[in-house]
This record gives sequence, C-alpha cells and structure tokens, in this order.
Amino acid sequence: MRQKLSIMLVAITVTTAVLFLPQQCFSNSYTASYYLLENPLSSKQYKLNIVVPQSLYEYYIGKSHKQTSPEDFAKFVTPYALKPIADKLLEIYSNPEDFANGVLMIVHQIPYSVTLPAKYPVETIVENCGDCDLFSYIAASIMKAGGLEVILLYYEDQAHMNVGVHLPNPPRYARTPAYYVVYNGVRYYIAECTGDDWTKGWRVGECPEDLMHVTPQIIGLENCEEWAPGQVSASYKPLSSSAIFLTASSTFVLQGGVVTLMGQLSPKLQNKSITIYVRVGGSTWDILAVTKTDSDGKFTWMWNAKETGICQFRASWSGDGDYAGTDSPIVTVAVMPTFFLTLLVITATLVCVGILFLLTATQRRYGVEEPKLPEIPS
Repeated sequence: MRQKLSIMLVAITVTTAVLFLPQQCFSNSYTASYYLLENPLSSKQYKLNIVVPQSLYEYYIGKSHKQTSPEDFAKFVTPYALKPIADKLLEIYSNPEDFANGVLMIVHQIPYSVTLPAKYPVETIVENCGDCDLFSYIAASIMKAGGLEVILLYYEDQAHMNVGVHLPNPPRYARTPAYYVVYNGVRYYIAECTGDDWTKGWRVGECPEDLMHVTPQIIGLENCEEWAPGQVSASYKPLSSSAIFLTASSTFVLQGGVVTLMGQLSPKLQNKSITIYVRVGGSTWDILAVTKTDSDGKFTWMWNAKETGICQFRASWSGDGDYAGTDSPIVTVAVMPTFFLTLLVITATLVCVGILFLLTATQRRYGVEEPKLPEIPS
C-alpha cells in the first residue's frame, strides 16, 4: 500500500507541476533570401524570400542522418518540402536550362563549410552553410520539384558531389563545351553546386577541370523523399505574418481517454493543411495528424490517449505565396495510467477514515461528560 501511495503522490506532483507550467511562446520561423538573375546574361534581379517553420526544421533534425552507402544519398533529396521554391522559379524561368541555372544561383549563395554528418535541405537553408553534398541535395530537390529529371553524381576519390540534369536541348549558356553523363540512355548535363559567385558561378553544362576525366558514381532518385509534413514558404515579396492557435479540451486525462485538440488559423483561410505534431516525454516530435481548416480557419482533431506521460502538441501551417508559415504555442496534456483512479479512490477513502478517526479521538479527549440527574428520594 505504501508503494502505491508513493507512486500516486509522485504522479500528482508531476501532473501539478506540468499543468502550472506557462505555455510556450510562439515558435520561431527562420527566414532566408536569395537573389536571382532573369538569365545568366541579364542584369535584371529578383529577390526570393523563404520562410521555414520551426516545426519543419525540427522534423528534419529528428530524422535519421545515417549513411552506410552511396545509395543512402537519395533520401536527403526532398522535393515536396522545397516545391514552393520551384513554383516561384517557374514564374520567371520559361525553359528548363534557365530554371536549372536559377537553382544554381541559389546554392551558390550559401556559405561553404565542411559539414558532417549529412543534412537535409531544410536544415542547410536554416543553418546557412554546407558543402558539396548538401548543396547538391538542395539543387536536386528544387530541380526535381520543378519537373526536371535529376541524378546525383558522386566522385568517391575526390570526396565530391554535384548534380546531373536532363535538358531537352544542349545548354546555350555554358562557357565551355558542355559536359554530361549518360544514365539509362538519357543525357544528364553537369550542374556544379559549389562556388560563392552567384552571378558568374558555374552554369549547367560546365564542369570543374579536376572532374573532367573522372567517371562518377550515378545515384538515381527513385528512393528520394516523396512527402513531408510541411513545406517552406516562398515569395518575391515580403511574406505577411500569420498565426495559429491550439488548445486542448483537457490538460489532464486518464489513459484511454479522448482529448479534443482545437485550433484556429489567422488569417481565417479555408481548406489549408494543418499538421499536428506530438511528443511524449523527451522524445522527438512525431506527426500525429494532418487536417484541414474550415471556412472560419478552424480545425479539430480527436486524440486517443494511449500512452502515459507528459504529452505535448503543436500545430503547424506551411504558409503560401502571401503568408509565411508558422507554428502554434505548445499545449501540454498529462496522461495518467488507469490505476491512478483506483489509487485516488483508495486515498480519498483513507483520508475520510483518518478524518473520522481524528474527530472521534478529539471528541474523546476534549469532550464533556453529560451531567447526571440528581436522584429523587422515594
């Protein structure tokens, strides 16, 4: 009995502490901006603004970064997450070569730094540094999201990577004879992703001299990531801020109970995808659900509390061409095991018995005896 009571007291203490913790402030979003030329020979510039919700960044931090063979490189190519960038590039580039060169202009603006282990494109954009493989993952992701056929080219002895991209016609902006590799009967032109001069850097079809006579290992992207819980926001104009709110129907629930998660997107936009994340204790964030907003920008989700512990939730919106994506504050729910209710009843009973015993003992100790009536002589 003592052991059960100790467990219950610990549970009450933890629950009370959690429920009275202040809710986290709004999550941060990360911003980055890149410049683009209308084409490599043009002086007309565009400024592309990108916003990454914190939840999306942490999602990729929590994914496996393990690489055991070159075949693992493909998993770091994430077209879906970067598709808004590709969509914006397609607004100003009318042909595949200009589009691919626009992508190279972006990666040429990210500072070079040898980075281990490998990272996903969203991580590289947020942290604003990387090396040849990280730049190649970003370039391949955007190109593939824009509809181009892309492969990764790995030069093992040179410890280098770049990209091969298929074009319907030979590159017209290459300043040297165009270099390419053939994969499955298709010609892929070299796209070198390193270099810090985005206005005059490497163009599609140009190959670094030390790689001209090297045969790279070709990694197809059939196994690249097909979906992500969110996307970056991208626009040529400053993105307006947005907000998302999340509440829970209860901050305390017994295992097996149901909690309703309710939220509101501001501005009140309809049919927008909202990702709800959950984590239990100190674990990483997992995707709980993806739902849609109604005509008032509201959304709900019913959650069955199967696991015990301190559970945290947050909602995320990826944004669009007008509004930056954002995350909600974190909402905390304490899930207690079912035996907690039994212990609570036992404790309440013991407390009542103890109070009754105390009252009885007090009455006996301080109580006044009833006076005896005098006897009436007969």
